[in-house]
Amino acid sequence: MGTDLQLQKKETYANLFVSFISILGVVAIGFSVYMADLPGNLMVLLLFVLFLFLTEFFPMAVWKGHSSLSFPLIFTFFLVYGLPTVVITYALIVMTVNFVQKRPLRILFFNPSQLVLSFIGAIYISRFIHGTFISDEPFIPFALLSMVMITVLYFVINNILVDLVLLIRPQVYPLRLWMKKFKSESVSAIISISYIGVMLYLGNQNRGSVVDVYSYFFFFSPLIGLALLSSFIARIQSERNRLNALFNISTELNRLLPSKEWVESIRTSLNEFVEADASILWVKEDGEWKVRFQHGQVAKGKIDCTEEVRHFDGVKEPMVFQNRKKDPGLTPVCFDHAIKAMVYAPIVLDGNLLGMLAVGRTRNNSFRKEDVQSIATLANQLAVVIKTRMLIMEQEKRTVLEERNRIAREIHDGVAQSLAGAVMKLETADRKFLQKPPESHHLVKDSLTKLRHSLKEIRQSIYALRPYETERVGLTQAVLKRIDVIKQETGLDITYEERGNPIYLSPMVEKIMFDIFQESLQNIIKHAEATKVNVLLSYQKEHVLLKVTDNGVGFSLLDAMVKAKNDPHFGILSMNQQADKIEAVLQIDSKEGKGTEINLTIPKLGFEGGMEDDQRHASG
Repeated sequence: MGTDLQLQKKETYANLFVSFISILGVVAIGFSVYMADLPGNLMVLLLFVLFLFLTEFFPMAVWKGHSSLSFPLIFTFFLVYGLPTVVITYALIVMTVNFVQKRPLRILFFNPSQLVLSFIGAIYISRFIHGTFISDEPFIPFALLSMVMITVLYFVINNILVDLVLLIRPQVYPLRLWMKKFKSESVSAIISISYIGVMLYLGNQNRGSVVDVYSYFFFFSPLIGLALLSSFIARIQSERNRLNALFNISTELNRLLPSKEWVESIRTSLNEFVEADASILWVKEDGEWKVRFQHGQVAKGKIDCTEEVRHFDGVKEPMVFQNRKKDPGLTPVCFDHAIKAMVYAPIVLDGNLLGMLAVGRTRNNSFRKEDVQSIATLANQLAVVIKTRMLIMEQEKRTVLEERNRIAREIHDGVAQSLAGAVMKLETADRKFLQKPPESHHLVKDSLTKLRHSLKEIRQSIYALRPYETERVGLTQAVLKRIDVIKQETGLDITYEERGNPIYLSPMVEKIMFDIFQESLQNIIKHAEATKVNVLLSYQKEHVLLKVTDNGVGFSLLDAMVKAKNDPHFGILSMNQQADKIEAVLQIDSKEGKGTEINLTIPKLGFEGGMEDDQRHASG
């Protein structure tokens, strides 16, 4: 509660400061209207108005930020028409640009006010320091010095006013953002000084020449061209980054889909894609809304218990709330107080609402039509992922049920029958113990044999229920552990090599790879008479390769295939069947006297595959 009160106070102070600057600006503009004379040479005036509008509407992209290149035009406007006219014109142009861009009312007045106050302050401070603005002498350092001073003062005052607002407001104003703004404004100031310096030099060289609309047009056209070109390039680059971010999100979602950490894949790319200050992902599971992702300026600890999520039901189209004060949105308590604008994009597939993606920003009216379309595109991508995850979870539940039924059948048909038979024989032995001791002894021995067999079956069932080796420690550790055991038991020289960056493999894929690895080693121990074995696990771009090579006696592949038909549980046929489950390719290269090489290649499609197969074949 105390924190919210402090944030409200900061926001109040920030609004008061913005209102104060706006009032000063309006007073300055009104005084300029009173002092201004009717400007002459309307063609030049209209040209300046057009150029100023273009430079303000299309700011130049500088150092990952944006900065207007309007100051050389403002300075020249001032030289030609005087301070009152430039104040009025500049304020109206900035206000028009903000109005076209649908900025909030307070920004509509604050931006032109702080800009004209910065220019007025720069002019009067320079005059106070110099005593005069421009010398009547030919081009001498005083004119250039005055120009540089006015330019620097304008940018300094303007940035101080903006920094004060950013420091007073509730949102954090980190040093990196200040540095970003400082660098972009510094580049803009350098360009302005260079351009005005060239103008003063050319004006000094051509004294007496008539400066008409054509002269201004050709002189300032490169500046306007630079602003337009830079702005268009920045927009194209922004769209390119947005597409790259969407591609990265799609790729990561597809790669991590089988894992429980699939939602973490969008954490790094989401802000790039939608430029969000806060984001929350809800998923509807078993009729209840659950948070699966939250990032940025969200209200910690309030999301799961809020009842506002009930408003999600029935939402079929993206909803945009540009001003939190006027319309708080569907779940305002889920976001930090600093979040001012929000977009809610429903995650819908086949007419069913599966989830909700909410994105927030700290500025009012900050979501454009393109932003909403991008968020809706991401929601559509998430709809497919969430539906697929639901199907996987349903398959897992069915598999657990099938496994329980299988165990129940095995106990009923196997262990239970054996135990029942043993009990009946023991009861018979008990009745015949005194009359026919030898027959009773035979029955007891037979019952003990069956009980031992039943005990063995129970232990095997319990062992089958334990997590597989690769599930407990992972594929690499399971392979290394098995190699150590075989080295100790046989003294065989086994080397292991791993290449590439390990990637996620489904439990089914790891299980089959480990089974084929084990079967390969067992065949080497039994038949190869080898002294050295090399094991290679290579993670490549399009596939994963498991290679087992030995220097043994080798064998005839045809003879081995014929022999494998008589023993379907082991051997080459079994290894091939296992590989087929994950769409892998098993290649065996062996010749008598030249050793054996076994290659298991799992294609990219098999990395995440095999999840359903894993469930279906778990009992096998």
